[in-house]
Amino acid sequence: MTSARVPLVLASASPARLATLRSAGIEPVVIVSGVDETQVSGLPPAELALQLAELKCAAVAARDDVPPDALVLGCDSVLELQPVAGSDGHGEALGKPHDADEARERWRAMRGRTAVLHSGHSLREVASGRVAAATGSTLVHFADVSDEEVEAYVATGEPLHVAGAFTIDGFGGAFVRGIEGDHHNVVGVSLPLLRELVLELGHAWPDLWT
Repeated sequence: MTSARVPLVLASASPARLATLRSAGIEPVVIVSGVDETQVSGLPPAELALQLAELKCAAVAARDDVPPDALVLGCDSVLELQPVAGSDGHGEALGKPHDADEARERWRAMRGRTAVLHSGHSLREVASGRVAAATGSTLVHFADVSDEEVEAYVATGEPLHVAGAFTIDGFGGAFVRGIEGDHHNVVGVSLPLLRELVLELGHAWPDLWT
């Protein structure tokens, strides 16, 4: 195990991920990847989240302004809406809504149902190029919200900027009846999972603390 502080670079523009890491004692350097997320499609939701996370991580790790002793973290979240009981098929992969109309349609489909929030995590050690990656998955049970609540929520603008059209630590928190799994994973970065990836690369979790 190393003992020197290890800088973490967050390859994400997500304020929620940044806030989660800060609350855990980590002050990452934020470098947005700029990866075109539409270049990856047709994969199962969990694999899609992981591949997008890996693309973002790799894009940032290749930059000249990344510290050579840093760990680079790429994350991406995809919501998988579970099929209605009695129906065949797999869950539908849902990213960020493109506009307010799509957000409304999403919520009318999601309300009263269960989904799985998949967050892909890719952690790269810049010096060696070694990568540890995994997807965290958390069950999310949505409340049966009314049309009026859907309209009011979409009007806040919050659903337009996040995977699955909801934020559990914002306005949308009241519309989630419960979760099964890691709460932080729903926010966008699973701290327990990230710790495991840090250990896998031979570092100690407290070495990331600021």
